[in-house]
Amino acid sequence: MLPSSEPKPLRTGGFPDFIDVDALLAEGWRPFAFQQFILKVHSRCDLACRHCYVYEMADQSWREQPRRMSDAIADRAVERIAEHASSHDLAEIDVILHGGEPLLAGPELISRVVCGVRGAVGTGTKVNVHIQTNGVRLDEAYLQLFESLEIRVGVSLDGYAEAQDRHRLFADGRGSHALVSESLRRLTAGPYHHLFSGILCTIDVRNDPVRTYQALLDYDPPAIDFLLPHGNWAAPPPFREPDSLATPYADWLIQIFDIWYDSPVLQTEVRLFREIMRLLMGSHSRAEAVGLSPVRMVVIETDGSIEQSDILKSAYHGAPETRLHVLRDSLDSALLHPAIVARQIGELALSPTCRRCDLVSTCGGGQYAHRYSPAAGFAEPSIYCADLYRLISYISARCERDVARLRGAR
Repeated sequence: MLPSSEPKPLRTGGFPDFIDVDALLAEGWRPFAFQQFILKVHSRCDLACRHCYVYEMADQSWREQPRRMSDAIADRAVERIAEHASSHDLAEIDVILHGGEPLLAGPELISRVVCGVRGAVGTGTKVNVHIQTNGVRLDEAYLQLFESLEIRVGVSLDGYAEAQDRHRLFADGRGSHALVSESLRRLTAGPYHHLFSGILCTIDVRNDPVRTYQALLDYDPPAIDFLLPHGNWAAPPPFREPDSLATPYADWLIQIFDIWYDSPVLQTEVRLFREIMRLLMGSHSRAEAVGLSPVRMVVIETDGSIEQSDILKSAYHGAPETRLHVLRDSLDSALLHPAIVARQIGELALSPTCRRCDLVSTCGGGQYAHRYSPAAGFAEPSIYCADLYRLISYISARCERDVARLRGAR
């Protein structure tokens, strides 16, 4: 069994020093191998989005990163991924090309990485490749490349023109909606629709939720990820007062949930809603935003640094660092890093407040980065605690009523 004592408070800065990895190993705990590998192939972006955690929040390490991942680092990263997949006999892995804006890396580097991974892993490992782009440069040439390399494409879009252009701007203040919507039409209206993996939408509660959802549905996305804007107890997100019981983000999402849930046909997969419903029914989470499933993701930065989720850049400078590097360290070395272990041991790493909550197995403390405070590190409830409780309770009540009605009809 794992130790059952309450976690000790964290040092200022948030390092999880309450985790005794040696003690966990002695008790029989073993880490879960990484299954998702995020490669930051380019560290700059052609947009200047106001809500970006990479450039606009606490961590400014992007300034010291090389703009483009070098061929040598890319080749070594490929070797490390293949080594990890082989040593853990992984049947399937996800490689996600990310940035900055990954299309700035150019077709040669993208091809080098994708072909390299598929050539390096064993024949028993399936390699799924995804790219997450702002869509500005998603032209016919890139779509042909992605078709040839079997790369799924996710696009970031915050909804209708006013919603998109509230935050996702060029450096000179021009909006990006017209260009991104044109790229999405190119992706979805022709022979490339099968490459489309979905839309990532960052919530701004000033945008109309129903209109936002309908604008996204216009592109026939297979999935939509609604993301809470990143923030924490030191730097709260917009319209989220730390001591307030108001739930503006839950209220916004619930309006979309009702339309999505009541639709006679599945309009799209809304991942947050689906994951909450899965968790309420006793399944494991497949997303780090909710639930207690072990996080099995690792980031390789442009310079070859091995890091945790780059969403942690929203907490404080250096938050994602492990001090590991692909030129000298295996990915297995990162599995035993205390900060990564903290994201694999589930409830044990949560605050006492979260562990006492009746929704802990569904909420899971929320997004890890959203728990940060200077005094307690990541051992706080989510800054979105009230919103998550309201949203999960609402979805649970709706599902319970329908289950009861079905049972009564038998």
